Amino acid sequence: MGMIRQAKISLTSFCAGSSLTLFPVIFYCLPFVDFLWRDLWCALLLIHFVTVNGIFTAIYVHQRDSYRIVVRAGNLGFVFGLGFLLSIYSERWGLFGWYVMSLTFFHWSEYQTTALTNPRSLTLESFLLDHSREYKMAAAASCLEFFLEAFLIPSLKTVRWLSIIGAVMAVGGEVLRKLSMWTAQTNFNHYIQHTKQDGHVLVTSGVYRLFRHPSYVGWFCWSVGTQVMLCNPICIVAYAVASWKFFNERIFDEEIFLLNFFGEDYLDYQRRVPTGIPFIYGYRQSL
Repeated sequence: MGMIRQAKISLTSFCAGSSLTLFPVIFYCLPFVDFLWRDLWCALLLIHFVTVNGIFTAIYVHQRDSYRIVVRAGNLGFVFGLGFLLSIYSERWGLFGWYVMSLTFFHWSEYQTTALTNPRSLTLESFLLDHSREYKMAAAASCLEFFLEAFLIPSLKTVRWLSIIGAVMAVGGEVLRKLSMWTAQTNFNHYIQHTKQDGHVLVTSGVYRLFRHPSYVGWFCWSVGTQVMLCNPICIVAYAVASWKFFNERIFDEEIFLLNFFGEDYLDYQRRVPTGIPFIYGYRQSL
């Protein structure tokens, strides 16, 4: 089965926006015009942004729903590209480029994976850009800490081995989360389901053999990993504590409904498979 229209629009927009990552290669292969990139890089980035947005606006301006996808996916792609360029051209701010790439790809891939695996539940909220006020405050806090420490304690941001560990955690968490969505297919939803939908089955295969909630394990690892990658000591602790509390409550609430949906089958699954996040046990009930 091919991609639905929304998935195609999202993919095309993200790729178009992030195509500025090709600039270094293009100007490397065309050395006679490399001065344009060296001396006028800011103007070229602005031209790219205006051109891509102009083209997609002309195509989708009268298709409101499609245009909303284009704006989000295209701009996430553009910012992803900026993060990539920052990571390869700036030794001082390269780590922040890694973070920008991880953050933007996470939000775009949430929408894209939902479109591919469970299109019935797909909405603009699937980008998770409006996740919560607390989520936005946490992102702002991580940026604030990074820049303050980069100016006041620059040596703190040069612990390369720690940043690599964080990058591995972030990438690993991202992969695990998307694998869980792909494995669950239509049984995955971004919101706790209070009523059992037709066709909803208990998934215990693939990554669900390892963890009862692999998507939450992945998000937890990704979230904390981004702060390890940035060498943000305060936010490492804050993100770990806040994420743990959030998922502890979320898993407890969700398992009440899962036990109601699947009864003895889910109780047996609870006994055999851990949640995946340390010291989180979920809702326990004997039938």
